[in-house]
Amino acid sequence: MPGSRPAPTEPISPAEGPLTARDAIDAVETELDRVLGEALSRAREVDALFAREVADRIAAFVGQGGKRSRTAFAWCGWRAAGGAGDATAVIRTGAALELVQACALIHDDVMDGSSMRRGSPAMHVAVARMHRAARLTGSPEAFATAAAVLAGDLALAWADDLLTRTALGSPYGQRLHREWEAMRGEMVAGQYRDLRAQASGTTDVEEALTIATLKSALYTVERPLALGASLADADAPVLAALRCAGRCAGLAFQLRDDLLGAFGDPLVTGKSADDDLRTRKLTYLLATGVRLARADGDEEALAALTAAGPDRSDETVRRMRAAMERTGARAVVESEIAGLAATSLRHFAETGADEAVRREFVLLVERVSGVALEPAGQPAPGRCPAPPGPDGASDDDR
Repeated sequence: MPGSRPAPTEPISPAEGPLTARDAIDAVETELDRVLGEALSRAREVDALFAREVADRIAAFVGQGGKRSRTAFAWCGWRAAGGAGDATAVIRTGAALELVQACALIHDDVMDGSSMRRGSPAMHVAVARMHRAARLTGSPEAFATAAAVLAGDLALAWADDLLTRTALGSPYGQRLHREWEAMRGEMVAGQYRDLRAQASGTTDVEEALTIATLKSALYTVERPLALGASLADADAPVLAALRCAGRCAGLAFQLRDDLLGAFGDPLVTGKSADDDLRTRKLTYLLATGVRLARADGDEEALAALTAAGPDRSDETVRRMRAAMERTGARAVVESEIAGLAATSLRHFAETGADEAVRREFVLLVERVSGVALEPAGQPAPGRCPAPPGPDGASDDDR
């Protein structure tokens, strides 16, 4: 388990920094061992029971892995902006991103009522089982929900602590921290819009895109790219190109996640393929299916996709999948993903990043989008989706 062995304390400073995104991920794994080891030691000094039942669970969850895509995108942003040499700051920023991701997933599973994450019981499910095994009093579910909220909060605190220490030690710390502040606010806003959309029952396509952008696209790709670039003192044109590349790749990632949430294999994804449909979560896939069903006058598909009720049956979920196929929604989303992924590469090429970094970015976009891509040739203009906001302008394009 992370933190169970003596952690390295030397800075991560190879002559030219990590040479590939995979090297960066490996360095972040080492950094996470160090950070989690220190955090667990502090937790045990505070209270042994709290450390065992909360802090240790967070460390184990982080240690289960994940793709570490945010780390890799932060490294790409750093390199695209000319970053080289001592990579300590960008690696520690990547580790902070992985910790905030743990917070987001723990809280998201509680709010969505998801039972599985990364092939194992979600945090609140595992805590409820512990409650029953220990024969504690009260509702196991209520206890587990409260404990999971606290666990997510603690993961966020660890992330903030690490990012703040990194910013204080960097000549570009103010830029780094501004990106981090914006990212946290966007995450919370996106999660709230997601909850509210589900409560209102809306099927609006633009609302689905707003949620996908705030909750996922910015946080998964655009902000990590910008966080890395800020540590290389990126100039305005490079940062603008990275933001557009990140927004496109991030939306492609979320739309792919929507498809996996409806059609994926749980043995591969590590989570249920029914949850999004059973709860009628507003996704771009669902919104597109409703729009196409209405346009075609397909009442059967429309009825399946808009069925009321807090817990849809297996048969209703089956009919929802069939409706998404029949209306062409699945094909439309696949096409959107391919277009967004290709446009992302064109914007990334505008940074002037060297060929090796561009190849790394292609591989990352292929991984998050599920689309086979060719490296972009000459930079070509492509549509950069406007971020949500009253004026449609990025809050930090300066």
